[in-house]
Amino acid sequence: MATATATAPAEATAPAGASRPYRIRQGLAGWAFATPFTVLFLLFMAVPVVASLVMSVTDLRSTDLRTPFAVEFVGVDNYARLLDDAQFRRAALNTAVFVVVGVPLTMAVGLAAASALNSGLVRFRAAFRVGFYLPVVTSIVALAVVWRFLLDPEAGLVNNALRVVGVEGPNWLGDSDLALPSIIAMAVWRNFGFLMVIFLAGLQAIPTELYESSRLDGAGRWAQFRHITVPLLRPTLLFGGVVTSIGYLQLFEEPLVMTRGGPLDSTLSVSYHIYNQFGFGNYGYAAAVSYVLFAVIVGLSVLQFRLLGSRD
Repeated sequence: MATATATAPAEATAPAGASRPYRIRQGLAGWAFATPFTVLFLLFMAVPVVASLVMSVTDLRSTDLRTPFAVEFVGVDNYARLLDDAQFRRAALNTAVFVVVGVPLTMAVGLAAASALNSGLVRFRAAFRVGFYLPVVTSIVALAVVWRFLLDPEAGLVNNALRVVGVEGPNWLGDSDLALPSIIAMAVWRNFGFLMVIFLAGLQAIPTELYESSRLDGAGRWAQFRHITVPLLRPTLLFGGVVTSIGYLQLFEEPLVMTRGGPLDSTLSVSYHIYNQFGFGNYGYAAAVSYVLFAVIVGLSVLQFRLLGSRD
């Protein structure tokens, strides 16, 4: 009995000298647990990615679906075609403006809200956290519909409020100069709550002793923010910038619901352009645009890691 009791734990803990059959059983058990995810990943992620990459170098169209192996290999012609596509250039410009303006603005508003809540000067902080974060977990389609009604030139709440003070509001979503800024404002309002939560966690991780020591040395709030908050918040800023940039580069739902890419393609994004090309049956060309967008996302993420990454 003593011998059996002593050897059972040794077999259960699998020492370094365990037998080969035991290691095989352990490996099979591990693969048994990993197989469902592996199969799903291959079927719904890896295979579509590879198929779309192959599709991007062919002239596959909707009329070729019945004979997919009869399509022609066109190489980089689909990618070269992007340079001559005026709609793609306009979509790329709109997306670039949306990212260049929207990402810093969203981060600035999120950091300002997080700093205000972290300072302790704001009462009912829990209510503000919930209120600011609520748009993040609300359906983007529902929010876009609400904003479309708010910005309606005739019955919208924004223009009605302006009429009270004697100002005739513009057609926010019908003016090619105002449509994209309106969508940027909506995106900032919706997304700064997520960054607020991330930045608030980063601010609370900064030791308060550093601020107390700096105050004793005569440092003001701006000096503390510049020399203490920003350097110690660099990893958090990097995360927020990368995540927000990836999301903004894939701008789609807002123009789809609010403007349909108009007026005059002023809110057409790259993702919306890809959606349109798939709808037109230009599968090979749409796949090529998708991979260009993927390359831009990777490149921008690498650039942000270089600029905001840890430094010695």
